[in-house]
Amino acid sequence: MRLAFMGTPDFAVPSLAELIASGHEIVAVYSQPPKPRGRGQKLTPSPVQAFAETMGLPVFIPASMKSPEAIETFKSLEVDAACVVAYGQILKREVLDAPRLGCFNLHGSLLPRWRGAAPIQRAIMAGDRRTGVQIMRMSEGLDEGPILLSEVMDIRPDDTAATLSERMSHTGASLWPRALAAIARGGVEGTEQVGEPTYAKKITPAEARIDWTRPAAEIDAHIRGLSPFPGAWFEAPGPEGPVRIKALMSRLSLRGAGAAGEVLDGDLRIACGDGVVRLLRVQRAGKAAQTPDEMLRGFPLPVGTVLA
Repeated sequence: MRLAFMGTPDFAVPSLAELIASGHEIVAVYSQPPKPRGRGQKLTPSPVQAFAETMGLPVFIPASMKSPEAIETFKSLEVDAACVVAYGQILKREVLDAPRLGCFNLHGSLLPRWRGAAPIQRAIMAGDRRTGVQIMRMSEGLDEGPILLSEVMDIRPDDTAATLSERMSHTGASLWPRALAAIARGGVEGTEQVGEPTYAKKITPAEARIDWTRPAAEIDAHIRGLSPFPGAWFEAPGPEGPVRIKALMSRLSLRGAGAAGEVLDGDLRIACGDGVVRLLRVQRAGKAAQTPDEMLRGFPLPVGTVLA
């Protein structure tokens, strides 16, 4: 099948690799333009762009797929279908109608739950026990199209956004060959979504701050759902004022009690509004991620310290 692929982050790379391995003709790869990254703020291609270029595929990086020039270029490709995975741009009706068979999207939730930008993070943060990957026929509405294929997955108690995303990216990639084979046979419209939708809004920096008055189970889910990016964070008292620290991994603890935000011991067990969490991986501002022992050797947090 003659395909266009549209994707940007690491999550999308296994899907592109699977389509190549399946023998489809990838005539164009679309990705978000390079962004400044790292301390030097050097313009860096997205993971999809970098992978596509190593495979010798033509890459398009329009700043906006809404521009007349971008739309006409896409139409001129005359593809059978477009496979979209976390592209990061809204596609207008003219783009959705351009491929002969349509545009199809791999989404990281069980729709209509968690439509939108951050379904994996939101599922963990909400304490969901299961999620899934689905290939849907795209419409102009936000993740509202009919579902062609689904794979249900468990959310493990120790899953972070990174570990769950990794599993989902490979499981989702494996759905493409079956979906495209069904689409090529014709007559596949999919199953309409059923139920009340929920929305996975983009994570804001302010929302990432830990509220230690919340129950421990909610804080643990909050930490894991935001790890590694943007990272749930709190402030600790330092010699020159408050220091921001990210909590990248945690676990519920069965022992200890104290005021919300109180450091209970040298293992960084922290009292919450109800229960206790133990921090397993932390990152002080300007430093690499560390174990609690590593951080505490250079930045002591005595028992009884209250975190904000």
